[in-house]
Amino acid sequence: MSLSLATSFRTPSLIASLLLLLLASHFPHRSEGKEDDEWENFKEWCIADEQTPADELQRAMEWACGKGGGDCSKIQKGQPCYFPDSIKDRASFAFNSYYQMFKRKGATCYFNSAAMVTDLDPSQGSCKFEYLP
Repeated sequence: MSLSLATSFRTPSLIASLLLLLLASHFPHRSEGKEDDEWENFKEWCIADEQTPADELQRAMEWACGKGGGDCSKIQKGQPCYFPDSIKDRASFAFNSYYQMFKRKGATCYFNSAAMVTDLDPSQGSCKFEYLP
């Protein structure tokens, strides 16, 4: 007894396999040794939420630069990210520094609701926001 082609496509495992194959073909695969440039569209930075009051941004930034362990040396006076001279810009740099350093260890871009993730590079002029894959 032979099965027709139409009958063979009704088996759940075959349908599931075809569906997985179809879905997999629409997502990029990362191979060892390939440059991160092909992942350009998947970059994320952590920045200050513009709606957060300055005092909350200040507290969150102090934590990120202190106990959080972020590298905030570039937002110190005379450094490339000291300007623009606003709490929002400095907090964004501090939040992103912490996030990039510790995201692979489970860190989030939350900061008591003072921050958010963006896929737009927040770098300005000589102030470059780090991105780590």
